[in-house]
Amino acid sequence: MITDPRISRFRKMLAQAGTYEQWKAAALELDFLEGNADWKEDFASDLYHYELIYDRLSHLKQYRQQNDFDRLKRALREGLHHDLGNMGNPALYTRSRVGTKHLIEEYITQVCESLDFICDHPVPGFPVYDKLQFFRDTLTSYGRPALLLSGGASLGMFHFGVIKALWEKGLLPQVIAGSSIGAIIAGILGVHTDAEVPEMLVPENHNLKAWKWRGLLSAMRGKGLMDQDTLRRCLRENIGDYTFEEAYQRTGRSINISVSPVQAHQKARLLCGYTSPYLLVWSAALASAAVPGIFPPVTLMKKDLGGNTLPYMPRLRFVDGSVVSDLPIERLMHLYDVNFTIVSQTNPHVVPFLTDRGQDEKLSLANLPGHLFKSEVQFHGQGLFDYLRKRVRPELLRQLSGQMYTIMAQRYYGDVTIAPRYSMKHFQRMLANPSPEYVREMILEGERATWPKISMIRSHARISKTLERCVRRLKHQNRRAAELRLVHDAMPGRP
Repeated sequence: MITDPRISRFRKMLAQAGTYEQWKAAALELDFLEGNADWKEDFASDLYHYELIYDRLSHLKQYRQQNDFDRLKRALREGLHHDLGNMGNPALYTRSRVGTKHLIEEYITQVCESLDFICDHPVPGFPVYDKLQFFRDTLTSYGRPALLLSGGASLGMFHFGVIKALWEKGLLPQVIAGSSIGAIIAGILGVHTDAEVPEMLVPENHNLKAWKWRGLLSAMRGKGLMDQDTLRRCLRENIGDYTFEEAYQRTGRSINISVSPVQAHQKARLLCGYTSPYLLVWSAALASAAVPGIFPPVTLMKKDLGGNTLPYMPRLRFVDGSVVSDLPIERLMHLYDVNFTIVSQTNPHVVPFLTDRGQDEKLSLANLPGHLFKSEVQFHGQGLFDYLRKRVRPELLRQLSGQMYTIMAQRYYGDVTIAPRYSMKHFQRMLANPSPEYVREMILEGERATWPKISMIRSHARISKTLERCVRRLKHQNRRAAELRLVHDAMPGRP
């Protein structure tokens, strides 16, 4: 079989791309050469309900052209459903490298333009306050995306690349969750505004000295292999002394950090602006990064009414969040109406077992025997360690069994899972202080792993992001209107 030499050339360009624009240009050429451009033009497919999407698109266009605000509002309010007609089907995003069926892309664009049109134009009988309520209700009904950052020690620098790729395309979720190193990076991102993200992504702007070896004797005394004071200084310099509430007020990002309990009769907790608004973010990140044996357990810290720092529940101590809840997906669904999860997965005990496209392939016929084998091992392994953690002695073995049970019982992927390709050099650097050059390498790896997922993420997240932006604009308009009313009411001699 003769292969077009241009395909090999563009595939090489794809692998070596330094920016998304370079990657996209090569990907579009490959889509054309491999016949995928024609596939995108053809609406019909048994992979989604294209007739439904076409009807909704036609109605939205008609209502906008006729300036029929009432019908447009109703169409948006009652017709906006996440994954309408299965247009988020992963199979629709594996045929081509850039984009999917043009009908889906045109529908999403029309929805977003209609939402912006309703938000920004005066509508008779639809004041700003009512608009704000309309968009809040629609966002609650539709749901929003979340970005989850896993553990993985210094390998977690990869998360910065994922963040950069999403931020540059306007797809970075407002809801960010993390555990262990993911908690640290979630904390750093959560205190930086959108305007500050570029400088946040410069390695030289951070304290990168998180690791300092203490030795085996220290670990045997329960103080950990590594010096926790060094990590604490690193986190305070990189995150600052913000509480979860203060961080949200500054950036509008909802940070969520997983921590695991040390004591019995306690459950894993998700620390955030809802559950612990006055808790210091760096303190939560320190606890989430306290890998048992590497760092000792942590007492969380908070701010009191006077802004002073003091212990939060001083009788309780917490450790590495990834031990029990690396990806707290269900909790995020309850707290934030999350309907779509983007997972940046760097855990070294998880990544080797992910398929190239994450969970999207796990039920294919080719992978069925392997999937069944892994399912059996996981099922029986959970049963074994569940038995041991409840009945075995001594205590150390019971605790280890409990940790193995929670590791095997967890879900380590999201609707989209982004992961690096590890080699031996990655594992050699896992417990070392990252140099600026290493951070830049990992950022580029994170970007390259994210770019092929952009089309699918955009299809799922673009409408939610548009709704969030509309809510922010209308909040501002509503405050301005309230201020003008106050000024008007305070004017002497007003009618």
